[in-house]
Amino acid sequence: MNAISTAQTATPPHPISPAYAPGAARPRAPLSQIEARDVSAWFGMHKVLERVSLAMPGGKVTALIGPSGCGKSTFLRILNRMHELVPSASLAGQVLLDGADIYDRSRKVQEARRHIGMVFQKPNPFPAMSIYDNVVAGLKLTGVRASRDAKDGIVEGSLRRAGLWKEVKDRLREPGGSLSGGQQQRLCIARSLAVTPRVLLMDEPCSALDPTSTRVIEETMTELKQDVTIVIVTHNMQQAQRVSQQCAFFLAEQGTPGVIVEYGDTDAMFAEPQDPRTADYVHGRFG
Repeated sequence: MNAISTAQTATPPHPISPAYAPGAARPRAPLSQIEARDVSAWFGMHKVLERVSLAMPGGKVTALIGPSGCGKSTFLRILNRMHELVPSASLAGQVLLDGADIYDRSRKVQEARRHIGMVFQKPNPFPAMSIYDNVVAGLKLTGVRASRDAKDGIVEGSLRRAGLWKEVKDRLREPGGSLSGGQQQRLCIARSLAVTPRVLLMDEPCSALDPTSTRVIEETMTELKQDVTIVIVTHNMQQAQRVSQQCAFFLAEQGTPGVIVEYGDTDAMFAEPQDPRTADYVHGRFG
């Protein structure tokens, strides 16, 4: 069991080049794949995941499903090195982004988090910061420098991709906290998109939203999967069926660490699950 170091090395800011256009959709090219290989995780001496392996391909939304406490959110945080923010956390195994291990000692934390963005369960914009500044905050956090004109383009492009531009284009200097809950969540998506991530992780992004806002977020995910690899944790089985093309069912039984019981095509998993525990869960018999 290897302890995770939480020390971070500062990355010097780097300017935007013509080849790097944050906030814009990626050129049509093979999308990134993120893959976990034999990932186990602990909090102190408590083991929460046991040798989890999963390939999450580009061009698809991968949904992580399963009852509370089975390690889905921990697994998601491992995928962009947020697990190591917990002092007692440790892990074994590999997380590969396009074949390169993001936990390799030569890779900086900021690099992983720039390429692998995260949207949390509860919208977390900076409430007193303007909508505009909320979007460009991601650039500063990841060390990306941009001119004012470039920032203007990044803000518009990111808000358009998050499905929010038309609603806020005349309100960019208003506080992010003035938006509705669903709009705040889309603002957080725009903030993540501003640095042009290759992967976007979403931890129950609609659990606190009304049905209308949920529908808009789901439509946004459907559009974004053409340009960025998406992995979502959800307890909503209907949502998993609507938005994902691939599913992984996590389960932790009788105090054992979480494992993947079954994974594969979403339609097939819901129509003809191979494991009776999967059938019981997706049909609402437990969880």
